[in-house]
Amino acid sequence: MITAPAPPAWYGCMGLGGSWDPAPYTAADVEAAETAITAALDIGVTAFDHADIYRHGKAEAVFGEVLARTPGLRERIVLQTKCGIRLDGGFYDLRGASIVARVSESLERLRTDYVDVLLLHRPDPLAEPGEIAAALHRLHDEGLVRHFGVSNMSAAQIAALRSRLDFPLVANQLEMSLARRDWVESGVLVNTAAAAADGFPHGTLEYCAEHGIRLQAWGSLAQGVYTGRPTTPAEHTTAELVKELAVRHDTTPETIVLWWLTRHPAKIAPVLGSTRPDRIRACGDAVNRAAALTHEEWYRLWLAARDEPLP
Repeated sequence: MITAPAPPAWYGCMGLGGSWDPAPYTAADVEAAETAITAALDIGVTAFDHADIYRHGKAEAVFGEVLARTPGLRERIVLQTKCGIRLDGGFYDLRGASIVARVSESLERLRTDYVDVLLLHRPDPLAEPGEIAAALHRLHDEGLVRHFGVSNMSAAQIAALRSRLDFPLVANQLEMSLARRDWVESGVLVNTAAAAADGFPHGTLEYCAEHGIRLQAWGSLAQGVYTGRPTTPAEHTTAELVKELAVRHDTTPETIVLWWLTRHPAKIAPVLGSTRPDRIRACGDAVNRAAALTHEEWYRLWLAARDEPLP
């Protein structure tokens, strides 16, 4: 296979395409998408994350319009999409025929002949791993998808699929942020009473690292609760610490929040989901500078956000 892409960050396109309903997108929605894409490219982000369900397919469609009117852009970027959630029934669907059909629809909306990475969006409890594998092999053999990964899956689920594939899985996209910390706490709460309340599948990070599966963090900016929209006392305290560290490291609060993720040895690639150009550009140092947080600063942020001592 072609060398798997491993960008330091992704731009998440869920916010593109207008409203969350089937109503047609507008010319203004295309312009807004182009503005966001340009802001991401300006800070060095060349990897773009989609899903077939985002804005009922309109996120892919407006992105496809931008690709069509920007010669050479497709060759400069890494394009990723996801399938497996059905908005028309509110269920998950990883049947082989459905995977193939959804990819075909995404390619048409994106106006491209292939995607670099396809992620399976959510686990489908009725799915047969062998059937999934057959669909992925078909998409790969036909040149429609170059690499494959998963989203929101545990180590055991990934292992069941990997055993049936002739090629590696390259990514697992999970919700990970300073606000969503169960992925890191699951490894610390072992042998404590608090472990029972932590729902993250322990060992998933370690499994991904062992098998070269790159972690992608959706929701990485924590919906802005530490960079302008704190509500709880703990969020206010953490937001003040984020500001303090941003001044100390001559960067932005958004970068500090993202550095907390990328400082972790799991090699996490954040997915930047804002549609605001100023906020996208505020993440530039997180893309272009190694995380500068010290061991102590990383723990200070964690302890402030969790609002209680470690066990």
